Amino acid sequence: MGSVFADFHEAQRVGYGPLLASCLAPVDTPRDPHRLDSFAQISNYHTVSADVRYQIIQARTAAKLPKAEANAWVDIFVALWKCVRELVALRQGTGTGDWSKAFDAYKELCNHLVRGYTNFGFQAWTVPCLSVAGKYLRMIGMRADSETKAKEGNGDVFASGFSDDIMGDTNKNEKLEQAAWTINRMFTICLSDRAEESESRRWGIYSTTNLLFKTYFKLNSVSLTKNVIRALEAAADDIPNLARFPKSHQCTFKYYRGVIEFLQENYVDAEQNLMEALQLCHKDSMKNQEQILTYLVPAHIVNHHQLPTNALLAPYPTLVKIFTPLFAAIRAGSLAAFDNALSEAESELVRRRVYLTLERTRGLCLRNLFRKVCLAAGWEETKDATTGEVTGKIRRTRIRIEEFEAGMRVSYKGATDVLVDRDEVECFLANMIYKNMMKGYIARDRGIVVLSKAGAFPGTGV
Repeated sequence: MGSVFADFHEAQRVGYGPLLASCLAPVDTPRDPHRLDSFAQISNYHTVSADVRYQIIQARTAAKLPKAEANAWVDIFVALWKCVRELVALRQGTGTGDWSKAFDAYKELCNHLVRGYTNFGFQAWTVPCLSVAGKYLRMIGMRADSETKAKEGNGDVFASGFSDDIMGDTNKNEKLEQAAWTINRMFTICLSDRAEESESRRWGIYSTTNLLFKTYFKLNSVSLTKNVIRALEAAADDIPNLARFPKSHQCTFKYYRGVIEFLQENYVDAEQNLMEALQLCHKDSMKNQEQILTYLVPAHIVNHHQLPTNALLAPYPTLVKIFTPLFAAIRAGSLAAFDNALSEAESELVRRRVYLTLERTRGLCLRNLFRKVCLAAGWEETKDATTGEVTGKIRRTRIRIEEFEAGMRVSYKGATDVLVDRDEVECFLANMIYKNMMKGYIARDRGIVVLSKAGAFPGTGV
């Protein structure tokens, strides 16, 4: 406990927010590996308020604080002690610890912290406390919900990170919902500040925004992110430019904005945000890069009809496993292989929320199949209009619909549940032309497709 309060008073003297925020983290540290145990043992439920008050206000080394502010910090550290007491009991396996009680205590800490800003004049330099408190409230809430499910016979695994935020289980999340409400209050505390920029709590806006996004995704309440985005856009003139915030805040914000746009099928905006997130991501953060590429790759394919190179995916084994068979089928123009690859990876793609987007790449597979039909159709001679002499040859530009139909039948070779008829083939051809993936027109009366002599399949060299 001594090290916690020593850091607290040092942070108050020098006005260093990250050090102050570290005092609220209910974890051991490399510098003090027994911090939680010593913090829990320094007092008991009967005297904890008096003991904390002594450490904050009356100790010889205590920093001098206004009375109301000091009392607010006493309440905060009393709540922290209650939380740590439960966490230590859980770690010791005595059977007396409870994750729900730990969450309730830490939520009490967060509520006192919010009141410190609204009622007791906590200064702007202390804003890192909000993001640290919100982070651990969210983590303890997830663990509490997980334990509740386990007791009810519906076990879950506690984890954290980009992937778990996007791909979370959405059964009973009572504590996490409470955490979301509390973090939303922290977001409002930062957003509503009207102080001068140098003294503004708005420097904490993106850390709390990112926590809200993470929590809403975990709750499968992505629609709630719209309210956060609207609030940010409305206050854009008063918020410092995003580029002035730490890169970690920028990267995380761009990632979630990209995923939100991706889920709303705004693939152009999604690609732009995700590309910026990838550029901001630390070069050694392979897991985070993988998560960004999980959505950036499908968005790029939909926008540009271009597949990524094998070299791009090679450093990410998970992406290689789920994407490579699908992309190989697209390159080969094999509809049967495409359907098989999509079916085999379905559960993982659904979990990552990219299944429907990748299903749309079937059109690219079909484009490549029709391109192969065009190449197989061969060449035809060109003749001089005056003399009738052969002057060269060009690829056939008039191809019978039956040839495309035959190509589809070959592509589906081995599939027993697929029937291909002429009307369906015409429909596919019309869609290709409409989407500008083929250039030409269908002459139905003659049963042929007339392709452009130059760039019949844009971007493919044919």
